[in-house]
Amino acid sequence: MPENGRFYYDDYVVIKALENGVTVIGLTRGKDTRFHHTEKLDKNEIMIAQFTEHTSAIKIRGRVEVLTKHGKLRNDE
Repeated sequence: MPENGRFYYDDYVVIKALENGVTVIGLTRGKDTRFHHTEKLDKNEIMIAQFTEHTSAIKIRGRVEVLTKHGKLRNDE
């Protein structure tokens, strides 16, 4: 168990598409980083993504708003 009592997979993000055709890609953890899951979102669709024992990173293509425990991010500003 980590020092703070939380596992890395406790974290999640909320992704809101600001345009059609946004791509959300889950990347694996381990020796080699690989794509393991891809989703397409259309404008105003929302996805909740969680970091897990298999997902170490999330790559997003397209205009989105992302909510995390660290705050709100937009990549169109």
